[in-house]
Amino acid sequence: MQMVSIALCGAMEAEPCSEDHENSEVEPTEPEVRDATSEFADKGGLTELPCGPAEDCQEPCEKEQAETESCAEESKTTEIKSPSNPEQETAETGCKERRKLKKTNSWKMVRFQDPSTDDEVLERDSSSESLFPEFATEEWTSSTFEELFGKEDWQDITDDRLLRKKVLECEACCALQPTWGQEVTVKMQCVLEDRTVVEKDSKLVFVIGEGDVNQALEECVISMQKGEITLLLADSQYAYGLLGREPDIPAWAPLLYQLQLLDFRDKPDPLTLPVADRIRIGNQKRERGNFHFQREEYSMAARAYCMALDVLTTHSRDGNDDGTEAEEEEMCEYRVKCLNNLAASQLKLEQFEEALQTSRDVLALEPNNVKALFRVGKLLSDMAEYKEAMEVLKKALKLEPATKAIHVELSKLVKRQSGGKETQEWRPKPAEVLGDNIAPFLIPSKKKPPGMSWKLILGALVVALGSLVTSVILTARN
Repeated sequence: MQMVSIALCGAMEAEPCSEDHENSEVEPTEPEVRDATSEFADKGGLTELPCGPAEDCQEPCEKEQAETESCAEESKTTEIKSPSNPEQETAETGCKERRKLKKTNSWKMVRFQDPSTDDEVLERDSSSESLFPEFATEEWTSSTFEELFGKEDWQDITDDRLLRKKVLECEACCALQPTWGQEVTVKMQCVLEDRTVVEKDSKLVFVIGEGDVNQALEECVISMQKGEITLLLADSQYAYGLLGREPDIPAWAPLLYQLQLLDFRDKPDPLTLPVADRIRIGNQKRERGNFHFQREEYSMAARAYCMALDVLTTHSRDGNDDGTEAEEEEMCEYRVKCLNNLAASQLKLEQFEEALQTSRDVLALEPNNVKALFRVGKLLSDMAEYKEAMEVLKKALKLEPATKAIHVELSKLVKRQSGGKETQEWRPKPAEVLGDNIAPFLIPSKKKPPGMSWKLILGALVVALGSLVTSVILTARN
């Protein structure tokens, strides 16, 4: 089975959920919201949960991160860290069905594969063993990158001379070359200037032009012939740029690749593939979207999620449903994740109408998805659709009454409905001995003590002035 490989992205720190959450006091609230709060509050009271994954974080957050599959056992066996905050699955959810896809071991890379094909999984390569032992050239072993960028026997792939290659072996001078949109299989290893190996794969499969790999590999592969072995020198702007790739590739790091084009072919129509393959390919695209989302490359992330959604379907080209019930459930689960991540990307791009429609698509698949309910309610409130927004947010509150962000958004909504008039402030009271129902309730703000009257001050000034005049007159008479 062919597998698409994706470079692992580095861990990111969790972002704050919302600016509104930083203050202990929140927006004013009307009795309607107070009623909803007291009606749906559970024993846990009003809590502010840590913001993290969009799918598993219990609090809908504005600054969210993309989600990714995670399993407790797999995380222990992986040598480098997988993305720590992009929508990780809980161990209970991610591991409850062993039939589902899992990440397999490939050195510095991540693959998705059906567990039924475990015997075919390639073992992790050794970092000290070269995939091209017979081509240990000086350029590969010791030359500085500055020297290689200036050498005359290297070919320029781009006009800016920041992407260059040197052919080490070519089987035929007139062989065909792959084109954009075709699927290629390459053998590849990559080093930094100090010759630290940062990527290696003996069978990397990707589609040219779909963003499965960095731009350097895509640009180089379309200039190669089948069987060709070449060195590729890539400036950082064609690789991982300003951000690098934690933890192994620094910022602004140029890379040196050794590549061999093993094969290329037309991209298969995903809707002609078995459902298990569609799920696997769809997850590859979703993982790439997560990678771009973490790097704040939201346009590329949205594109990857859209490609994943095109593949994640149980319907074949002829419109027939060819998936089993378990596969349909699994497909639906992954579609919800992609749609939620797509909505998050669209919000970052300020595509609010698109984000609203995407969130509604989530609710069509999963009516009680709190994140989608929160986004729909917030977007409708921003669009002045107050009545519908109130219904949606109340539903979200009923599902998760302890989520502070929903309370805050309801408060904003009520204030907008009242025309922005000031209402009494409220804040969640710390949990005390309040019985089983530790629910948020309103604490009226204390009135400020009245200041001194201006009449009293004026009278005191008149008395003082009169005393001064009297004393002056008495002194003059004496």
